Amino acid sequence: MNNIDSETMAPAETPVAPAPQADGGQPRKPKRQQFKRDKRDVHGWVLLDKPVGMTSTHAVSVVKRLFSAKRCGHAGTLDPLASGALPIAMGEATKTVPFVMDGRKLYRFTVEWGQERDTDDAEGRVVAQSDQRPTADQIRTVLPSYIGTIKQVPPQYSAIKIEGERAYDLARDGQTVELKAREVEIKRLELIDIPDEGHAVLEAECGKGTYVRSLARDIGRQLGCFGFVSALRRTAVGPFSEETMILLENLEALCHRAAAGEGSLADALMPVETALDDIPAVAIDRSDAARLTRGQAVLLRGRDAPNFRGTVSVTVAGELLALAELDHGEIVPKRVFNMVGLRGRARPKKG
Repeated sequence: MNNIDSETMAPAETPVAPAPQADGGQPRKPKRQQFKRDKRDVHGWVLLDKPVGMTSTHAVSVVKRLFSAKRCGHAGTLDPLASGALPIAMGEATKTVPFVMDGRKLYRFTVEWGQERDTDDAEGRVVAQSDQRPTADQIRTVLPSYIGTIKQVPPQYSAIKIEGERAYDLARDGQTVELKAREVEIKRLELIDIPDEGHAVLEAECGKGTYVRSLARDIGRQLGCFGFVSALRRTAVGPFSEETMILLENLEALCHRAAAGEGSLADALMPVETALDDIPAVAIDRSDAARLTRGQAVLLRGRDAPNFRGTVSVTVAGELLALAELDHGEIVPKRVFNMVGLRGRARPKKG
């Protein structure tokens, strides 16, 4: 498919001499006509299998362009050296991003022993070295101390803000970055493989804010051999699993086929409500739905009325309508969805 964002040549006409500048300088070159792609309302999720070397921000911009979407964002940054699950939300799905970011993450990563680097990954400068190499038993012995709610110091090269500045910007400028330890939750941490004495493959299931690079650094220090992440792949985020991921080249091919009239972009999108699998759903009738869309609370009565407190997704006739707070039968709308436009219909797979 042609890139209609690019400059296009003007039609062949009799050339017209450019007008001289008022200050007597060189005449200005006539501007070439540019065509901008019309943006449209697109609502749903794409689980991109982000390739190594691409930033999360660049990945979002590529997907946004492919769908000509008005709004687009991601649910959880992946480092450029990492690959795997990058959930990208479009349109009304952006309202559900926090529910994905708060979900569990699953990582498979390779630790290279013998060095510690200032970035805690392969891009950094070596700051410590050791000739020691851990055995499988030694690795398994220390892993339980990293399971549960633990204190973790983020890497110097991270997106955490210090007095308004990103830590990685300060570190790149040569400043010493002192980051405080934060509580993170690690539900599972297992040794998967030892391909050779200098490397170990681990798998971690963890919560929001956990840095795998910090895990490799701290485990290496505890073992006395140092270590850094040499490869990292995220295989699950919240409700999104590895089976649902799509390679960028496959997504591009699908979008090009859809542009040629062969299929629909809706088949590449998972529905907005995919992100809300763990949120209780409450169904209401159309008269109550009209009140919610106006920002008014609705009181559900009767024996079957829900009797609990918390966040719920509200549906009408099987369609997602709003996110709301429920308090013993009273529904107070917080975010109302407007699904006009292209909507995702791909069936998400369970991980």
